[in-house]
Amino acid sequence: MTNQPLEGTVVRLVRLSPDHAEALFPSASDPEVWRWMPRARPETVDQLREWLREMTADPTRRCFAVQRRDDGTVIGSTSMYDLDLAESRTEIGATWFDRSCWGGPYNVESKLLLFTHAFEDLRLARLALRTDNLNVRSQQALTRLGLVHEGTLRSHMRRPDGTRRDSLYYSLLADEWPTVRETLRARVTAKTTPLLA
Repeated sequence: MTNQPLEGTVVRLVRLSPDHAEALFPSASDPEVWRWMPRARPETVDQLREWLREMTADPTRRCFAVQRRDDGTVIGSTSMYDLDLAESRTEIGATWFDRSCWGGPYNVESKLLLFTHAFEDLRLARLALRTDNLNVRSQQALTRLGLVHEGTLRSHMRRPDGTRRDSLYYSLLADEWPTVRETLRARVTAKTTPLLA
């Protein structure tokens, strides 16, 4: 994985490391932020550090910390996983942001940077994201990002509370990317204009 950050207007994606645990813990320990994550919420910085260590050691992952450009604050994390260059595909996940950043340009631009990396640097044919069937906010966000709902894997995963979840799958293909890229760029511009005014 490249050590070069992916640079945007309001965020940069930098290579994630266990050293980001302290900066990420306030958001990762927020029950509302973590509500739909498929693993138990970390209770300590050390627990989060160990999870980041596992993630970053996985050769099928490319993991990023999301850093706000204007002050360098780490405001979230996002990853590619199940990256298969031979089959030209990946999934995007393990994404969360500090609640203060919800609704702003940060998630949209991080997806723009990650999707650009997937389709233009790695030349992938396909990327996918999945979400809990009860997470309506995420489903709406994925639709706004321009992804196509492919279907549902029933009783796909166990939630941290022991209940079973269905996973809704969304995807984006390389030939759809140019249109989605322009939509995302326009959304970033619309969301950043008030910040830069």
